[in-house]
Amino acid sequence: MTTTATRPRITVRRVVFTLVLLTVTTLLFWVPFEGLFAASAEWPDPVRPVAAVVFAAAAIAMIVLFTRRTSDRAARISQFLLGFVWIAFVWTLLTDLVRLGLALGGVENPLRSRVVAVLLAVVIVVITAYGVHEAMRVPRIKRQDVTIPRLDPAFDGLTVAVVTDTHYGAINRAKWSRGMVDALNGLNADVAVHVGDIADGTADQRLEQATPLGDVNTAHRFYITGNHEYYSNAQGWIDLMTRLGWKALHNEHVTLERGGARLVFAGIDDITADHSGEPGHAADLGRALAGAPQAPVVLLAHQPSEIKKAVAAGVDLQLSGHTHGGQIWPFHYLVRLQQPVVAGLSRHGDRTQLYTSRGSGFWGPPMRVFAPSEITLLTLKAR
Repeated sequence: MTTTATRPRITVRRVVFTLVLLTVTTLLFWVPFEGLFAASAEWPDPVRPVAAVVFAAAAIAMIVLFTRRTSDRAARISQFLLGFVWIAFVWTLLTDLVRLGLALGGVENPLRSRVVAVLLAVVIVVITAYGVHEAMRVPRIKRQDVTIPRLDPAFDGLTVAVVTDTHYGAINRAKWSRGMVDALNGLNADVAVHVGDIADGTADQRLEQATPLGDVNTAHRFYITGNHEYYSNAQGWIDLMTRLGWKALHNEHVTLERGGARLVFAGIDDITADHSGEPGHAADLGRALAGAPQAPVVLLAHQPSEIKKAVAAGVDLQLSGHTHGGQIWPFHYLVRLQQPVVAGLSRHGDRTQLYTSRGSGFWGPPMRVFAPSEITLLTLKAR
């Protein structure tokens, strides 16, 4: 008996997505190609035709490799190409200002276009190298005091080390993970929290990179899921983090006590859990706070967009990640269209504050440009 492969169903949504993908990819590669190899530069033959072939091949390769989702090697190449071409696209547009200035200054072509092309090439290489260095380095420590008016003096000075968006993935960063944990342990924090997006891949795939998290030496360790866990068996990650000694706040809370005073740490599943198909997973703040004592609440919620629910529930401090601070400038302007805050401490309503971390790792392109990674040490202060 023979079987025939089922062809992918052609839908309007699929056609529109494909057209948008091709259009965006074409622009990303065409703009820097024209900046570097403009006809007005009159480069000797066959520079421009060869460059056109190279750019076209890179664009096709990026799309093809992105479709090979199970291959770490394909992911490494395609993600680097994406970051590289984004940097090239942005800085090509910026060097057009130099082109305009030279034109107004009377510099004629081909000299004008050649000066701009050389400058652009240097900038692209330098920014890319800087971005890779920033992404691959152990995160810097960022210290932030947070005054919580309802905090009992018994908890004044409590320190919370925040890591998030580690995104263990196609590039094996086991050594980086060890360095991050060593840096975190050097803070001697009272509480450590991981606010989601621990990895791209299953717990089994990324076990080597995640294992150092078991050596975090704080008295309390709390973890919640981010949206990326719901691409790769979130329950598997909860199970692994539990084995590594972290308390998964799966729509639940834990109450800390000091000298009769109380402080609640609560956590919710990421909002994408609702439609993930993962049994028993869905963001449920009501359930997370059910039975909590009348005490200040620190809520772990992966996405800053959950702040409205936190305000309505009377949460004192929400800790989030997800944004990466934009990761590669000026992408933070696009992030801001979806999230209320990109990074830092902000106030919402009369009681609630939100701290949004830029994240400790990176997603996709192994680059961070003007959005440095961080391990955050929050010091809670009573009024």
